[in-house]
Amino acid sequence: MRMTPHSGAVPDEETFAVLKAALAAGVNVWGGADFYGTSERSSLHLLARYFTQYPEDADKVVICIKSGIVDMRTLNMDGSPDGIRRMLANANSTLGGRKKIDVFGIARVDPKTPIEESVRALAELKAAGEIGGILLSEVGANTIRRAASVAQIDMVEQEVSLWATGIFENGVATTCGELGIPIVAHTPIGAGMLTGRIKSIDDLPHGSYLRMFPRFQPENFQKNLALVSEIEKLAKAKGVSPAQLALSWLKLQSKKPGMPLIIPIAGASSEARVKENAAIIDLSDDDLKAITGTLESFPVAGDRYPAAAMKLVGV
Repeated sequence: MRMTPHSGAVPDEETFAVLKAALAAGVNVWGGADFYGTSERSSLHLLARYFTQYPEDADKVVICIKSGIVDMRTLNMDGSPDGIRRMLANANSTLGGRKKIDVFGIARVDPKTPIEESVRALAELKAAGEIGGILLSEVGANTIRRAASVAQIDMVEQEVSLWATGIFENGVATTCGELGIPIVAHTPIGAGMLTGRIKSIDDLPHGSYLRMFPRFQPENFQKNLALVSEIEKLAKAKGVSPAQLALSWLKLQSKKPGMPLIIPIAGASSEARVKENAAIIDLSDDDLKAITGTLESFPVAGDRYPAAAMKLVGV
């Protein structure tokens, strides 16, 4: 998402180096969207350019593409069968045959379209070979079950981190575990908050969308900074970075009984950050107990999104 910002293009030589480093580190699940960036320069355009230069990498990567948002300003969705077919056609046209979309779906449930209708259209596209699998994003447990009654769901994308543990409490994780659906965990280091490098609102880029999010508002920020401070202490005692601790904790959730495979997709802006995030860190039972105690003592303050966006989450 941050490789194709609306505010300006990141040079291909920079993004390509990060993507190459990701593959070299075994990070081969990449998430994008047709609304990440402008209509002329989105995730799909970036991938098209990358696979034009490195066609040998196309079969090494699983790309997960979200669509369905008509207008980001109003959060107007289109999950209708016609809308899904049109948006996929546009996505495939942009990729130009350089790479098949491995997993595709709508970014949120369209309030105007029953999830069964959306999934039925995606299943037809999968059967036709136009996509490899069906993706749901930011959905509730009941919606997952309704969708799975129509067709196999191949992936569910949710925000999951030490900063966002909701799926372990609202039935989403257990439902995906029961149905054998992998979860792609977006924002696994809290949009950078869990790195420990954000100490004040001023550390966020000017104009950053995060400045509008409840967790970064003054009444919540200092409370959440206290959680990060405790995570930093645990990481320092372990001799790792806070991000490595957070990502390792997340990966270990997959090993708990009844849990699905959880795949974190951490954003990175440099080769060094990719290598840091991909490092394998062993956490002991004592480490996990300390992390659990920290989460209980320092609960996150504020919703994940502004009120309008929260209406489309977890339905």
